[in-house]
Amino acid sequence: MFPRRRLRVTGRLCPGIPGVNAYASNKPAPPGYDPDAYHARTLGRGVNVPLYWFARAILQPFFHVYFRMRREGMEHVPTQGPVIFASNHRSFLDPFVIGTLLRRPVYYVAKKELFLHPLAGWFMSRLGGIPIDRGAGDVQAMETARRILERGDCVVIFPEGTRTRPGPLGAPHRGVGRLALQTAAPVVPVAVLGTEAIRRGWLVRPHRVRLRCGAPLRFPAEENPSPAIAAAVTERIWACVVLQWDWLGGAMPERSPSPAADARLAIAAGAAAGGTLNG
Repeated sequence: MFPRRRLRVTGRLCPGIPGVNAYASNKPAPPGYDPDAYHARTLGRGVNVPLYWFARAILQPFFHVYFRMRREGMEHVPTQGPVIFASNHRSFLDPFVIGTLLRRPVYYVAKKELFLHPLAGWFMSRLGGIPIDRGAGDVQAMETARRILERGDCVVIFPEGTRTRPGPLGAPHRGVGRLALQTAAPVVPVAVLGTEAIRRGWLVRPHRVRLRCGAPLRFPAEENPSPAIAAAVTERIWACVVLQWDWLGGAMPERSPSPAADARLAIAAGAAAGGTLNG
């Protein structure tokens, strides 16, 4: 899923995911941080439904009024069944903005640092957050996301792995491609523009926010895809995210004149039009 590196894994196992190591990292687990509890609760109980919809009832009108939020391509979002939302990442508000695209709870992968404070972790977990140790090949987080999709829910993945701002989009990690192959869940490419400008220190200021969804991409199921196949699928997904970003007017890198770049753009355009990719 991520670039290979030597990992030190603790001997504990996650009670919610039999046989999966609880904390895979090149650094010791922070004091008071218990990923077992967060993952087990997410798999066993899901979001706190009253809290989730209470937060949604406050945030969505706020986004529409204060950020003048505009959503495009909502007709591409499946109304039932598992869905992977693959999006660029510009702000801590991105998961909540993307969550307004459909009328059911959405889970999202978030850096483990957001869960270190017990109160913050409590809210994040009950609002659909899945802690991940970025850059460490966190098998547990991706397995949790997989099981959430297998039970028919939705997961937001940020293939860049971290917030990228400002300028063009960053490079994706191949975890989203592996997840799409393992679950065969449709992947909706999403671009979010404007959230990078809403925060200055602790001040949240008004700024127009726009989202655009492309047609869902579907891939054949593959239980154990090779790194090369996962990377190829990730590239197809990310090309469609870049296409949505370009349509919104986001900053683009200097265009490569190579035939390979032209071919990737043609693949993305065809995927956005047809919505189905095989192989």
